[in-house]
Amino acid sequence: MSADKNTKIETRLVHAGRAPHQNHGVVNPPIYHASTILQPTLDAWDAVRDPGYAGYSYGRFGTPTSRSLEGAVAELYGADEAVAVSSGLAAISVGLMTLTKAGDHILVTDSAYYPCRKICNGVLKKYGVETTYYDPTIGAGIAALIRPETSLIVTESPGSVTFEVQDIPAIVAAAHARGVKVMADNTWATALYFNPFDHGADLVVEAATKYIGGHSDVMMGLVLSRGPNARAARSTANALGHCSGADDLYLAQRGLRTLAVRLARCQETGLTLARWLKARPEVARVLHPALPGDPGHAIWQRDFRGASGLFSFVLHPVERPALARFLDGLMLFGMGASWGGYESLIMPNDPRAIRTATRWTDPGPLLRIHAGLEDPADLIADLEAGFERLAAAGR
Repeated sequence: MSADKNTKIETRLVHAGRAPHQNHGVVNPPIYHASTILQPTLDAWDAVRDPGYAGYSYGRFGTPTSRSLEGAVAELYGADEAVAVSSGLAAISVGLMTLTKAGDHILVTDSAYYPCRKICNGVLKKYGVETTYYDPTIGAGIAALIRPETSLIVTESPGSVTFEVQDIPAIVAAAHARGVKVMADNTWATALYFNPFDHGADLVVEAATKYIGGHSDVMMGLVLSRGPNARAARSTANALGHCSGADDLYLAQRGLRTLAVRLARCQETGLTLARWLKARPEVARVLHPALPGDPGHAIWQRDFRGASGLFSFVLHPVERPALARFLDGLMLFGMGASWGGYESLIMPNDPRAIRTATRWTDPGPLLRIHAGLEDPADLIADLEAGFERLAAAGR
């Protein structure tokens, strides 16, 4: 039961990957808890060993539950292949290992998700892959950093803490001119608001833990690919033992159906909070690419269909006890490192601790917000009370 490819993505979110009339009319795909999968004959057993085998052979290699979700997300992105793995970080690792080999050099945005840096600086370095970090605003200038041994450029637009928007078409053009591939982390926007494949990316990763799951109860990553990378990505995931659990696959499919309405609400609330924070005297600046005046706004407006509910703001310098008073008393904003669920979150972060290609010079603390599904007026009241505590602590 798949909608026509010409329908809007909001419609395809509801219908992709479902086949009720192949399942007794049941609307949602069933959950297959499977490790062992039996073959009825010796010929069938031998057929499983064929590299082109399309059936089911072992739970780790795929079940009807995993293929329902993978097929749906691949359809949304226009990908040839989607592979569900155990976390967003697992998706990043599969992408990196699919597109690199010993002796390669890769370029990674300085605004990348921090665990991605840990893979590059630890695992990949150990196996002979060198990483150079680059200014996320470099655009076409990245051509100057490409070496003969460069095989991959890793993008994340916008960065999930500091929200620089990357000029993906310019980076892709420079990369492809030298035979270099581009991997895009698209967790912030999802396929709903940005499709890196439409701008030339070779491989896309997304943490389904975030907006696809949408209820803070799923750990999952997705690796999406086209053309020659498609079989390679699944082969890498299988070789590394990556897969996703049946119940998480089911929950991710359920979350996918409401992604459009949830993300629209998160976008609206996030912008409401961002505009309110921008007017606060305690706030030095707001980092939200959908706000006019943001350094990445023009590229965001050109390439994106919308914004998610994740953004940051920087306070004027305050002492730690005052910051603690602000954060510790919040009633509606949980202090947590994930995002994409129905609840609002806030998290302090210091970009200076990890930047290597660029300098983070803001003297005040950075706070990242995920705008959830609560009423915006209640969230504003919670933050306003926090600012009152902040002011009282400084007296």
